[in-house]
Amino acid sequence: MPVASLENLRFAWDGSAAPLLDVPAFSIERNEGVFLYGPSGSGKTTLLSLICGVLLPTAGGARLLDRDLAAMSGPARDRHRGDHVGYIFQQFNLMPYLTVVENVMLAAQFSAARRRRIAAAGGEPRGEAMRLLGRLDLPGDILDRAVTDLSVGQQQRVAIARALIGGPELVIADEPTSALDQERRAAFLDLLLGECAAAGAAVLFVSHDRRLAERFDRRLALADINRAASDRPQ
Repeated sequence: MPVASLENLRFAWDGSAAPLLDVPAFSIERNEGVFLYGPSGSGKTTLLSLICGVLLPTAGGARLLDRDLAAMSGPARDRHRGDHVGYIFQQFNLMPYLTVVENVMLAAQFSAARRRRIAAAGGEPRGEAMRLLGRLDLPGDILDRAVTDLSVGQQQRVAIARALIGGPELVIADEPTSALDQERRAAFLDLLLGECAAAGAAVLFVSHDRRLAERFDRRLALADINRAASDRPQ
C-alpha cells in the first residue's frame, strides 16, 4: 500500500477555467525517497497541499495511508495529517515564542492519537523530543532556549526533529534548502535522509534545484506527471 497516491486528480483555483494540475497517477511508496522538481509557480506546493488534504481536488482522488481524503470531514483530515505526515517548510516555520524542545513537541501535540502515543512511548513527548535533538547533535544546554537564539544550521535540526517526532510515515520537505549555501544544503540532506531512513519514513522532497536529485531513489519533474503543464506556455 502506498503512503500517498493520486488518481485522475485535477485541481483548479476558483474562477479558473484551466486546471493548474491534471495528474493521471502518482504515488509514494513506504521508505521511498522521491525528489520532485519544477520551476517556481508550476504547482509544486499546491500538489503537496493536495497530498496532505489541506486542499481537496476539483476532480479525482487523493489517498493518504489508503484513506480517501475527500470522503473525510475537515477536522478528520487535520487529525489524519497530524498523525501521519511530518512537514518541513521552506523557512522552517518555527514558533519564535516557544523553546527548542517545545517547537519539536508541537507536532506531537497536533496529532490526535498516533504520533502523540508513539512520542510518549518512552515516557513522555519531551523525552522523545530531547532524544531526537540529541541524535541531531544539538547540545543539551540550548534545548530550553528560544529558537530565535539558534543559528540557521541549528534551526534546520529543530525542523527535522519536529517533522520526525512520533514516527510519521511520510515526511514532506517543501524547498527547505532554497536559502542555504552549498555546504549547508549538503549537511541538511545528510541529516534529513539519514534520520528518515532510520525512522522508516518515506520522503517527498520538493525543489527547483536539480543538483540535489541524485540523493533520492526516484526523481520526477512535475511536468512529467502533470498533463496541465503541456497546455501552458513554457
